[in-house]
This record gives sequence, structure tokens and C-alpha cells, in this order.
Amino acid sequence: MDSSELLPVGRRVAYWRRRRRLSQQVFADRLGRSKSWVDKVERGVRSLDKVSMLQDIAAVLRIDTIVLLGRDTRPAEVAGQVEGVERVREALSTYDIAVGRPAGRGGVLSAGRLARDVSLAWVTFQHARYPQMIGSIPGLLAAAQRVHADDPVTGLSALVEAYRITASLLVKLGEVELAWLAADRAMTTATGDAVLVATATVQLGQVLRASGRARAARSTALAAAYRIAPPDLDGAPAPGVSLCGTLVVQAALAAARDGDDRSTVDLLDEAAGMAAQVGDGHDHYRTAFGPVAVDLARVAAALDLGDAGAAVAWHEKTTARDAWRWLPTEHRAAHLLDAARAYLHAGDPGNAARTLLAAERTAPYEVRHRPAARAVLAQLAHDPHAPTTIIQLAATLRVT
Repeated sequence: MDSSELLPVGRRVAYWRRRRRLSQQVFADRLGRSKSWVDKVERGVRSLDKVSMLQDIAAVLRIDTIVLLGRDTRPAEVAGQVEGVERVREALSTYDIAVGRPAGRGGVLSAGRLARDVSLAWVTFQHARYPQMIGSIPGLLAAAQRVHADDPVTGLSALVEAYRITASLLVKLGEVELAWLAADRAMTTATGDAVLVATATVQLGQVLRASGRARAARSTALAAAYRIAPPDLDGAPAPGVSLCGTLVVQAALAAARDGDDRSTVDLLDEAAGMAAQVGDGHDHYRTAFGPVAVDLARVAAALDLGDAGAAVAWHEKTTARDAWRWLPTEHRAAHLLDAARAYLHAGDPGNAARTLLAAERTAPYEVRHRPAARAVLAQLAHDPHAPTTIIQLAATLRVT
């Protein structure tokens, strides 16, 4: 458990402000408040009881609102925005296989049919069709668990992949603790197979970062990466290099979240060397790893390190390349959200609004169902010069 989770909300604000290396005055300026107001919030003299203000603070601190509020608390607006998550929770809490309940009316799927269903689930995720995924995940998990119970060898990879997909979706939706359960299941199931463990660690790293455990994310990702790293990159199979490089990127993002700028640069440069061997346009192990993916990670890292100018520069340079369009829809939309945040922090709300709207056009559900996106939208909607399209989108999504 991160020590910040035990603190009152005002103290958590102070904790994360210091982690982001912001003075009270700079923090206050970014919020449009006075330094005295910030001081009172951090000392608990002034309460934070408006969802919109909590979202604004979380956006400036570059954390999810759930992290700001603590592990077991979240605004009703965020908790209720996506229907069907409870069914996913129930699927992860079911122990039918362990207690020997018989398969349902359809019986156990064939391994081939399950493999196709898992592949379809990944495609659905990469197209950011999150409501469709929420509806299909419970059935996919049940089917994968039964195939694995019927044939542990043949069903192993599919079950790990089903848990990976589930964790990826839940992180998107801000359901961090539930995502951790899915990632933990993936790691436990994969134990004994170094490559499967490495694939599961990609999602585990995302979950650990989202829950404020950056150092654990970094050490776990590096351990998994170096366990599968080829002794010589020249001539090494592209899938293995992609997986190793993706884990190094995860470690770099964790280092940035922890404020370690030197390690962040070193790790991203190491990943860039691997990406040069792989090239763009591939999706080995569902990583979409390549030179463009590494440079997009530089945007997110620069944001976490508080360098919005560098984040904007990397965004504009990288998205001008043709290979940018080869990335999965979900990856591009998620990056555009990072870029919108970068423009906001750089004091350019106009470009931030245009970039957020580009994300919404690219993948509507990326904006409509992610708490991080709604926080950016709320901040933009408060700007007195916000374009009509932003105001309309905020009204449609009931973002205040």
C-alpha cells in the first residue's frame, strides 16, 4: 500500500504536489486559485467536496481522481459512468472451476474457437470499443478458465491473454483495484513460462503505475524484460525484442512517474535501440512496439517529469510521421489525450481542445469512458474561450 493512501485528501494533495515538484504558488496558478487556498486545502482547513474541483486538481497533478481520493473512494460521477463493470467483477470473483461446478449448456469451447475469441477481443480493444468489451469479457473469462481446466497446456496462453485483455480494459476505465486482480491472475497463471510472464507484466506495470506504485512497476518490468532479453539484438527474433522493448518502456514510464529523469531518458534510449531493430507497423504480443511507440512514450514521460514543452515537441514531431497512422486506434487516441494534457500544461488550451476533439473523432469511447479524458474535458470546458464543440461535448457527457 502506498503511504499516501492513508492520508486525508488534503494531505494527499500536498503529497502529490511535492511528488510533481510543484511549489504551492505554481500549483495554485495552474488551478486558477490563490496560494492561500492551496495551503488551506493541504492543511485540511478547507474541504474538497466538488467533483469538478477534484477532477481539476487530479488533472494538474497528472493522476486519476481515484488515486487522489484513495483506494476505496471515488466520485459517483466516475463510478457510475460505465455500466457492466460489476459483471466483470463478478466474473473475476467466480470460482466455478475450483469448486467443480459443471460447464454451462454450451459445454467447453474448443481451443481453436477460444483462440479466435481471444483474438477478436484484442481487436475490439484496439479499436477502443469499450462498451462492447464490457459485455463480452465475462463470457470470455469463463470460457478461457474452462478450456484451461480441461487442458492446462493448450489453454494456458489463452487464459493469460484473457486476463491481460481484462486488465487493459479496467485500467482504461479507472477500475484500478479490479485491474490489479486481473493482472495478478495473469501473472499467477503464467508462472513458469518466462514469455507469458513477460506479456502479463506489461499489464501489471500499467496497473502498478495507475495505483501510484511507480517503483514496484519499474523493478518488476525490468526484471521481466531482462529475463527474456536476447544476448545479441542483431538477428534476434522481432517478437521477443518487441516484448522486451515494451517492458523497458514500461519501466521508463514508471521512472518518470517517480521523478527520475535520468533513468527515464536512459531507459527510453535503450528501448529506442530495440525499436530500431523491429521497425514500425508490427503488433507482436499486442504491443504495437516500434520507433513511433517509443517516441510517443517520450511524450507521456515528459508530462510526468513536468516538461510540457518537451511533451508537445515530441508529440508534434512524432505524429507528423506516416508510421503514426499504423498504430492501433486505441493507442493513437490514448496518445492524443496525453497530447491534450501537454498543451494544457503548456498554456495552450486552443490546441488542447483541438487535440481532445481529434481523440474523440479517432475513438469516441476513449474520451467518453475514461476518467482521465473526462478530467481534461472538464478543465477545458472551464476555459472562458473554450470552443462550442468542447462545451457541447462536456454537456453531452455531463462533465462539470
